[in-house]
Amino acid sequence: MTYEVTFLPEGRKVSVRPGMTVLGAARQARIGIRSRCGGKAGCLMCKVDVASGGGTAGDGLSPAGLLEKRKLAGLDSSRTRLACQAKVTGNAVISVPEDPLKAAVRRQLEKAEQDEDDLGW
Repeated sequence: MTYEVTFLPEGRKVSVRPGMTVLGAARQARIGIRSRCGGKAGCLMCKVDVASGGGTAGDGLSPAGLLEKRKLAGLDSSRTRLACQAKVTGNAVISVPEDPLKAAVRRQLEKAEQDEDDLGW
């Protein structure tokens, strides 16, 4: 049995076996999710958003464990999960935040383009 995990905003889909982490599924789908701790919930870099809730029946992921809940304390834990800890238990839709460095470069490029438009170039 396999489940389908869809990664947004790319819309890339991958079929995985139950129990695989979202981080593992992302790697299989060639989706970049930053991680530095080796999947031990230590770095908090692999935060993702679950499209239909987090760890509830019907969202396709295992409920958040105690370690993950502690690490995500103060965040909207109904949607935010650690990709290294959340395990696939059904079809799931995961939204991957834009890498901060890529976001900064994109904003600079957009600003430069807007400045050119303002000058009429």
